[in-house]
Amino acid sequence: MKLIRPEEFEELRKIYPNGTRVELLQMNDIQAPPAGTKGTVYGVDDTGSLLVHWDNGSGLSVIYGEDIVRKVVD
Repeated sequence: MKLIRPEEFEELRKIYPNGTRVELLQMNDIQAPPAGTKGTVYGVDDTGSLLVHWDNGSGLSVIYGEDIVRKVVD
């Protein structure tokens, strides 16, 4: 796991405030939602992981420095 610096943590919270819609591009987890799944961010934990309610019901977090999402602009 990549360690996050305080300034990176604050930047993540600015980029992904609660309610931000994201789309999963890559997650290295056997239980990961399929790429393309969309979800709503409900927080950033102290390790920099995005806490996401995925539209398919999954609750897996997006791990900082490992998983990849993009913001969805409607």
